[in-house]
Amino acid sequence: MFILQLLLVLLLVVGAVVGLALQARSQGMADARKRSLAVAGTMANAPGVAQAMASDHPTALLRDSAEAARKGSAVDSVVVFDHRGLRLTHPDATLIGKRIIGPAKLVREELAGKTISQTFHASQGLSVVSAVPVLKPDGSVLGGVSVGVKVESVNSVMTQRLPLLLGSATGALALTTGGTALISRRVRRQTHGLGATEMTRMYEHHDAVLHSVREGVLVVAADGRLLLVNSEARALLGLAPDAEGRHIGELGLEPRLTELLVSGRPVTDEVYPCGNRLLAVNLRPTDRRGGPAGSVATLRDTTELQALSGRAAVARERLELLYDAGVRIGSTLELTETTEKLVEVAVPRFADIVTVELLDPVLQGEEPEPPYEVLHRTAVGGDTTAHPLFRPGERAVYGPTAPQNQALRTGHAVLQAVVSDQAAVSDATGLGTPAEHTPDHGTQSLITVPLRYRGVTLGLANFWRTRRSEPFEEEDLAIAGELSGRTAICVDNARRYAREHAMVTTLQRNLLPGSLPDQDATEVATRYLPAQGGTSGSWFDVIPLPGHRVALVVGKVAGQGLHAAATMGRLRIAVQNFSALDLPPDELLSLLDELVTRLDLEQDTDPDGARITGATCLYAIYDSVRGLCTVARAGHPAPVLIGPDGTVDTPAVPVSPPLGLGGEPFEVAELPLAEGTRLVLYTNGLLDSHDGAPDTGPGPLRHALADNPDLGPEETCQALLDTMRPARQSDDIALLVARTRVLDPKDVAEWEVPLDPAAVAPIRAAAAQQIRAWGLEEADFAAELIISELITNALRYGAPPVRLRLLRGRDLTFEVSDGSSTSPHLRRARTTDEGGRGLFLVSQFARAWGTRYTADGKVIWAEQALSGTPALDDGALGLGDSLVGQGDPSAL
Repeated sequence: MFILQLLLVLLLVVGAVVGLALQARSQGMADARKRSLAVAGTMANAPGVAQAMASDHPTALLRDSAEAARKGSAVDSVVVFDHRGLRLTHPDATLIGKRIIGPAKLVREELAGKTISQTFHASQGLSVVSAVPVLKPDGSVLGGVSVGVKVESVNSVMTQRLPLLLGSATGALALTTGGTALISRRVRRQTHGLGATEMTRMYEHHDAVLHSVREGVLVVAADGRLLLVNSEARALLGLAPDAEGRHIGELGLEPRLTELLVSGRPVTDEVYPCGNRLLAVNLRPTDRRGGPAGSVATLRDTTELQALSGRAAVARERLELLYDAGVRIGSTLELTETTEKLVEVAVPRFADIVTVELLDPVLQGEEPEPPYEVLHRTAVGGDTTAHPLFRPGERAVYGPTAPQNQALRTGHAVLQAVVSDQAAVSDATGLGTPAEHTPDHGTQSLITVPLRYRGVTLGLANFWRTRRSEPFEEEDLAIAGELSGRTAICVDNARRYAREHAMVTTLQRNLLPGSLPDQDATEVATRYLPAQGGTSGSWFDVIPLPGHRVALVVGKVAGQGLHAAATMGRLRIAVQNFSALDLPPDELLSLLDELVTRLDLEQDTDPDGARITGATCLYAIYDSVRGLCTVARAGHPAPVLIGPDGTVDTPAVPVSPPLGLGGEPFEVAELPLAEGTRLVLYTNGLLDSHDGAPDTGPGPLRHALADNPDLGPEETCQALLDTMRPARQSDDIALLVARTRVLDPKDVAEWEVPLDPAAVAPIRAAAAQQIRAWGLEEADFAAELIISELITNALRYGAPPVRLRLLRGRDLTFEVSDGSSTSPHLRRARTTDEGGRGLFLVSQFARAWGTRYTADGKVIWAEQALSGTPALDDGALGLGDSLVGQGDPSAL
């Protein structure tokens, strides 16, 4: 009692101390919030702050006043920031000019001109931060003032008050403990440690125990009279209500038992008959330690105990069976293996033969709907050698009266304790064999259970016992139902997994290139292998570019599943669209980085949305005319080069952060490549080791390439997968191998074009002569027309120097470069216009045309197919009405 009182007092004191401490901390946090908000408001509205922020040197004008305000108001930071979120002042000078940090939503609110006061991790740690906007005279946001008070500072104030609080609590506790000890001691002395309530409770407890135990208890006096008998002993011996007080010999008990109870001799677990029961008797004298003379006997019914032991053994076996089922059935996500696990668990411990049939939609990964018709036997186990009726992999056809059809219709298990009729056997086995042709294979008992989950039937589980075993009973239905229920859950999980995995894999493969485009710059081979546990967001691409160039792309989106695959598709389409602009690799990655950032901001509005940040990409452009490869990468592994002589090298390509982080420019590396150089691009799934350890680095990859120096792209891909692919592939692999080609100098012709319209004719004539020298007479007329219009456009609207370059390959390529960066565009030409239709003719006779920008101007290019070059008919030669109003592409 004393301990209980002491604990209660201690609990009250501790509660009071904790409450006061929490109250002090809450008041400190509230004071910090008010103080930071007041300082921020004062600083934001102070005269001259707005003018200083709008000046050319805001930091120099505001730093001293901000520090004075911080020290004078006892806050930890006073930060003035502009409308872009860049710090103009900060106690830590190294942070000036950097962006303010904090939760994305709060930062957007600060930059939008809202007043905030929140607690979060700022630049100085966990702080109470208040921000007030600084407005221009017209009401627009110029920036803001953010004031922070570290939570550590608030806690230090509370820590100073803690000794006084703890001292007061200790004194109160000591005073209360002393008073409680004195009172408890006096109570124990007066009651001798036991009161009336305790005595009553002790008697009631002993009486309750005596009459509630499952053993009979008799107390016999030294003269053989029955002094006390409990309810269990009265029931076991069949004693009359007035048996107490009578002699044992007068109670009509078995002679041997009567003799034992009267004798009073000690016995232990001796068995005596009593009617139709066998009683285990224990007898002990009661005169030990000065007690009254007599004996006490305990009786236990061993008949019920034996029956109970048998039931416990059966229950233990069933529990072990269900435990094994729970562990083994759910160990796989493959449909057939899941049903086979049920067979392995149930045979022979529960049934001699087990078959499992699944509905046809389940095998297709779909959810079946009534009527349930087509069943396929997916698993069979047991004594199938002696009972060849059960064949796996076939369609199960049950007769109209078969118990399986009843189970499918009702959704409940069906028990046939005895299946003796051969027609019933034929129906129940699901073979559709006529009864007269069905041999007797000894099957005699069946439980068929529908595999149901979420109210949907997925199939059937059939449990058979032969004549060598006891038939099924009603209580076996519960075990069969539990086994089937657990199997149904795992089958549904496997079905859903198979459907989702097939859907994601199909989506991933449909989003990847179906075939590689034709191009002259490289010989390319690719591979994509999805992870064993799912599909990720890796991709590759080969994009032909004008001027005998090609873009090689490999990227990866972090994560697995449908979101990663869909995001990969969005990024791949974006890369293709950006490539159409013919941008340098660093500019393309910058646009892709901005796109990922915008997509991530959209995900901020969805709390369940997965962010894309973590996507990587390597983008390379190979120019077969110059033999030069320009590469940029965002968080992606560097490429590996295999020279024509077999040497393996990992070039130093600058690495930038993954896409979506922003803030840093992307850098490019220019790699001169000899003809026949193999360029290997890959995702980090290829670097996983065979033992599953991730990211072992490019060392093993370089060794694998060095061991195969003379292989082509296809053979290189296969050799890398055979050597590098881990046994347990936890990540998908995208691999691209490109062998470079260099355009023969004989297939390149260039001319410097003077800035004089009169130079068009001689340049055109020289180009036509070169085309005829290449043996391309059939393309001569269209080529002269294209060259004439491109040069005329450059001379009229461009800037010097103007150059013409012809490239012969799969197509005939015309490139006219000039020093102007203005872009050509089509416009509608009026009927009375004398010009404005030049590039329209180019677009009609060229397979493709466009513009790309260079460091010193632009290049207008056109490609003419060398096979099937269209000839001009009379209408095209005359132009006439077919060209009137078509467009004016001559404006740049």
